[in-house]
Amino acid sequence: MGFAGTCARGWGTAAKMARRRHRAEGAASPPTQGFSGQRAALYVHWPYCEKRCSYCNFNKYIPRGVEEATLRSCLVTEAQTLLRLSGVRRVESVFFGGGTPSLASPHTVAAVLEAVAQAAHLPADSEVTLEANPTSASGPRLAAFGAAGINRLSIGIQSLDDTELHLLGRTHSANDALQTLAEARHLFPGRVSVDLMLGLPAQQVGPWLWQLQELLHHCDDHMSLYQLSLERGTALFTGVQQGVLPAPAPELAAEMYQEGRAVLREAGFRQYEVSNFARNGALSTHNWTYWQCGQYLGVGPGAHGRFTPQGAGGHTREARIQTLEPDNWMKEVMLFGHGTRKRVPLGELEQLEEVLAMGLRTDVGITHQHWQQFEPQLTLWDIFGANEEVKALLEQDLLLLDHRGLRCSWEGLAVLDCLLLTLLPRLQEAWQQRSPSPGPGG
Repeated sequence: MGFAGTCARGWGTAAKMARRRHRAEGAASPPTQGFSGQRAALYVHWPYCEKRCSYCNFNKYIPRGVEEATLRSCLVTEAQTLLRLSGVRRVESVFFGGGTPSLASPHTVAAVLEAVAQAAHLPADSEVTLEANPTSASGPRLAAFGAAGINRLSIGIQSLDDTELHLLGRTHSANDALQTLAEARHLFPGRVSVDLMLGLPAQQVGPWLWQLQELLHHCDDHMSLYQLSLERGTALFTGVQQGVLPAPAPELAAEMYQEGRAVLREAGFRQYEVSNFARNGALSTHNWTYWQCGQYLGVGPGAHGRFTPQGAGGHTREARIQTLEPDNWMKEVMLFGHGTRKRVPLGELEQLEEVLAMGLRTDVGITHQHWQQFEPQLTLWDIFGANEEVKALLEQDLLLLDHRGLRCSWEGLAVLDCLLLTLLPRLQEAWQQRSPSPGPGG
């Protein structure tokens, strides 16, 4: 069995990384690269859901008498504060995620967007996305979100099988999902994305492919395929651990993924990222910022961000996490203007590792020009060009290294995790060889 055979399941972890970066998926063309310190994307976290799905371990809460006016005021305040701290003057995209942000009032969305536009330049054609669940997204409600400034929807359909939806703890039926999708496409033509999950307990390849084919009859120009991840602390994890549910079969999940991406390619979709597929140029500008390691500000309870604070001589990019629990977060925002719980400065090698791992998620990969923005001394050729293990991956047509840069082939995208097992150590070795160890007094 060759490399690709032994790594047939290697796409799984890489395919989940985008979901952990807020699951923004797509519609529009990527912005011009060359991210300056004055440009960023903005993520806004709505922490509430009607109920907790059986597979979900995201930072979300079941509302009990939510004072939305207070939460709205805190979202506005934190957005203004972080824009000031970051020195960002142009917001490229805004993504309202959660949780279930379609439970929020359209007035809350409008207030946040107005605050952003007052504190920075928010171009009129910026991508502004809202995650929506079918049961909280009727036609009139979606229209109200459109009037508030939303111009793209990401709908969590997850399955077109009612038994699977019940297993996942979803509150909608397959019919609900298709009705919401039809209303969304009418209101936001060409700018609606849908999620479909695979690798569920007892799920089989044939019936899942039927779901995918059926969804193709109804969907717009963007789709995301996500493998179920059994996360500790979730109901599905407990059910599998206790033997109540069968463990998802990794081999079947890999087959679903491979068959599914082939079906989507045949239907005219470009696999522009490990889990994301678009046609008619409907790529996500928001997620593209993540994958290209641009700056993004995270607003709201538990939101993540990466930016370089301005002032006090700050030149180091930080990874930031906002306080998780909504009530505590609101108290901190009211006291300090923001509820940042954790700030971690990112070293140069850490940033390069992110550039490599995130950039290779896309079919464009990492261009030489983009790499030089982060590392002007060591080129991609310097790091990978003469390495025998990397040469083997090139010969197997899993990787390409040429005048454009470094990228995965279509086959390589499916085994990205395995490729990174070779590439990341090589980057670390090259970095250590370039950076001499400090002397006794260093």
